Amino acid sequence: MTRLTLSKAINEGLRRALEDDPKAMIMGEDVGRLGGVFRVTDGLQKDFGEHRVMDTPLAESGIIGTAIGLALRGYRPVCEIQFDGFVYPATDQIVSQLAKMHYRSQGKVKLPVVIRIPFGGGIGAVEHHSESPEVFFAHTAGLRVVACADAADAFAMIQLAIASDDPVIFFEPKRRYWDKGEVDTAAPLEDALPLDKARIVVAGDDVTVLSYGPLVRTCAEAASAAREDGRSIEVIDLRSLSPLDMETIAASVSRTGRCVVTHEAPVYAGLGAEIAARVTERCFYQLEAPVLRVGGFAIPYPPARMEDHYLPDLDRILDAVDRTFDF
Repeated sequence: MTRLTLSKAINEGLRRALEDDPKAMIMGEDVGRLGGVFRVTDGLQKDFGEHRVMDTPLAESGIIGTAIGLALRGYRPVCEIQFDGFVYPATDQIVSQLAKMHYRSQGKVKLPVVIRIPFGGGIGAVEHHSESPEVFFAHTAGLRVVACADAADAFAMIQLAIASDDPVIFFEPKRRYWDKGEVDTAAPLEDALPLDKARIVVAGDDVTVLSYGPLVRTCAEAASAAREDGRSIEVIDLRSLSPLDMETIAASVSRTGRCVVTHEAPVYAGLGAEIAARVTERCFYQLEAPVLRVGGFAIPYPPARMEDHYLPDLDRILDAVDRTFDF
């Protein structure tokens, strides 16, 4: 086991993928010599060359369009979008081309493109640097949408994403880049949890709390705090946002009878609404309370000095847990 930050774990996962597959390549703004804004690709261009780790112009639509062409020629491009709010110029390429090509070709064409997007708030950034755009892509058929939450999972998930024949939107919680964890870098990739499976982070019996990305750690802290009050919270990291692992989710909620869904994105029409609807359909007769949601507010992301009031925190999550016991 090696203790790594989440960003370094992704770096090691990218390195492993580049070593294992000569058709894998990385492209994006400043990913080469600089190693990316968050240094996630640090050292990779030096070791693999400019033809495998390429700096691109500041043109997100061009990055994704080029990646689609490369994938059509048999390559496995990994594109980095510097910040979540910068992905919107590339949305046309992602939604209209990347997500549709396999279906349009009746399965004859595969586009194994991975798009890495640092997402979420908590770093005191300026406008357009703290978005949570995952629901746009989860709503788009033809894309896998995943989010890592810790170093060990990030190391395996990025390799699984690159190995997938499907286009993958890979969300990385930027405020967790410096969180450290134990990573088994020698474990065979075949032993890793599949990309489309959720995982139980904290086992519990009284209420199920579902989350992903940056809030998984916050939910685990909430479970620890609730234990002092005699409540047992089961925390599930969704990992895959599209498709959802409803088997794991339904099994947990059917047992606990209560469910809270948390994410940084606004609650209105967010991913939590879809999950709440599906949980209600699957677990209606087992539910002891309505499925509650905790998330951002229906406003543009606020200035950095106010983001602590916007982002869900331990107190807001525990308040939702408490409210599920009022019914």
